[in-house]
Amino acid sequence: MHLFEEDKRKYLKADIISTVEFNPTGELLATGDKGGRVVVFQREQESKNQPHRRGEYNVYSTFQSHEPEFDYLKSLEIEEKINKIRWLPQQNAAYFLLSTNDKTVKLWKISERDKRPEGYNLKEEDGRIRDPATITALRVPVLRPMDLMVEATPRRVFSNAHTYHINSISVNSDYETYMSTDDLRINLWNLEITNRSFNIVDIKPANMEELTEVITAAEFHPNHCNTFVYSSSKGSIRLCDMRASALCDNHSKFFEEPEDPSNRSFFSEIISSISDVKFSHSGRYLMTRDYLTVKVWDLNMESKPLETYQVHDYLRSKLCSLYENDCIFDKFECVWNGADSVIMTGSYNNFFRMFDRNTKRDVTLEASRENSKPRAILKPRKVCVGGKRRKDEISVDSLDFSKKILHTAWHPFENIIAVAATNNLYIFQDKVN
Repeated sequence: MHLFEEDKRKYLKADIISTVEFNPTGELLATGDKGGRVVVFQREQESKNQPHRRGEYNVYSTFQSHEPEFDYLKSLEIEEKINKIRWLPQQNAAYFLLSTNDKTVKLWKISERDKRPEGYNLKEEDGRIRDPATITALRVPVLRPMDLMVEATPRRVFSNAHTYHINSISVNSDYETYMSTDDLRINLWNLEITNRSFNIVDIKPANMEELTEVITAAEFHPNHCNTFVYSSSKGSIRLCDMRASALCDNHSKFFEEPEDPSNRSFFSEIISSISDVKFSHSGRYLMTRDYLTVKVWDLNMESKPLETYQVHDYLRSKLCSLYENDCIFDKFECVWNGADSVIMTGSYNNFFRMFDRNTKRDVTLEASRENSKPRAILKPRKVCVGGKRRKDEISVDSLDFSKKILHTAWHPFENIIAVAATNNLYIFQDKVN
């Protein structure tokens, strides 16, 4: 277990982590924050004299991905906050990632330099141009070793395609295209072409007063490049097939759970909004997160979810105050482990939850300073609802709603997880490592 954190009691708003993502091999882990920065961590290689160091992630590269902007036509400030990061599969020695704020997607190349050319003919080593009259002999430039430098360079900027805020990006399994999604539209891009995109979903009504739902997230199928899903604020998921038509306004499958009338309340619609949707690695299942639950859907069964897990059901009685402090609109994400057997999602009080789909056991863990000593073992936490509180339990009324875990990531193959708690990143791994 390892963590990175600022030892400042008062953190800057810019330091709040807004996305976390492992690359496809798990060697790198990227975080984006509200200040528009991307920090990439690299996993330590195993060494013979320190075998236990394997698995520690150290800072590899830090760069400013987005800057604050101003849209003069609409008199709108555009935040620099990084909404999502998605890695591209590695094709050569360099790494590529897509990062997006509300309006602009950028493709970054992260590469290493450990040699530099010396012995130029037309310029000095410091770059000054030499006077041609002084050049009497030709030199053969040579490459000399230098300290390792990791450079991040922007390779493509995909802009001006979204009227509304981008909430998700997803790289297609053809590795040639990706999609970016805002509240009302989904655009398909070719990674090589920045000046045009294809609109593949448009749910904007002719009259905006008739607007009843917005798109909250979208993702490509992991192996079928023609299939993608998007979720809505009404709690439904639509599966679309790009082979059927160029504009996928008509879905192929529609997943929605009918509401139980006995649970109907003023907050029903708000809490049924889906904040995240993720395909399983196998591509057979979908996982969706709404305010109180995580659901697993089988792609072959649209009528109801296969499994429903209560994340923090004890908050059902607290919805009124959560509405008043705006927490009810928090967008929690959810992730699968590499084998699709365990799912993880965040909660309040810096708690995060894990559900084992096979044994149906679940656990609540806490990411905090107190239990973040290296090699410390995380103790399961319990929340007590009414009645007598046991010694090791925490009461619902003393939960801290300002401490929330919205963003988590799971290593693609191993039991290593990354958990973002406000401005701190925690990395936990299981003991067998």
